[in-house]
Amino acid sequence: MRAPPPSRRPRRVTIVLAQWCPHCVPLSVRNEERIARKLGVPLRTLDIDRKDQGKEADRLVRQYGDRAPDYLIPQVFLEWSDGTVQHLLTGFSEQVARTAAAWRDLLGSAWLARTRREAGEG
Repeated sequence: MRAPPPSRRPRRVTIVLAQWCPHCVPLSVRNEERIARKLGVPLRTLDIDRKDQGKEADRLVRQYGDRAPDYLIPQVFLEWSDGTVQHLLTGFSEQVARTAAAWRDLLGSAWLARTRREAGEG
């Protein structure tokens, strides 16, 4: 992933999840909170099983995520001040350890470090 142009800034982190999903709770909720804190942005949780959140979750995944009729969760997005939405992570259907490894990779990435640095410069 490339660092953003200086004119746009991170605005919000959103996770699409389900409470019953072991890849989502607590693993991805905890890591979503870490990313939001690192970037200094609020977070939003969209639960696919809640009627008031499911449609927005489906729209976000359909437009910006890894979409399939029965899509994988969790999916994590970063929303930018210019309206861009960036897909950051999709959980894996394999063992939870595989999703945990993807989170470690994201949290330790040069992309996140650059984005965090640039977000702090404005």
